[in-house]
Amino acid sequence: MNPDLFEPYDRLIEITVDGTVRNVPANNTLLRCLQYLSLESISYGDFCWNGDCLNCRVRVKAGGKEKDVIACIVKPEEGTEILSVSDEIRLEL
Repeated sequence: MNPDLFEPYDRLIEITVDGTVRNVPANNTLLRCLQYLSLESISYGDFCWNGDCLNCRVRVKAGGKEKDVIACIVKPEEGTEILSVSDEIRLEL
């Protein structure tokens, strides 16, 4: 794992991806968290990493609400559930 890819973090938080609870680094965007879980597939995906391309759209449930977000911008909170991802996000979990 390349630590230079991620924002500094002091702990892992739990999020749910594809129905499974996963531990990801706190203080990182959802796309970086997905990269933490599936390094190769996310690293070579077609992402701008700044919200312009919209290729990293995901549907999340957090705080009891569902919404679509741009994964390269939004940081998850403990317990966030990823309900679906755009076709451009290919997770190899």
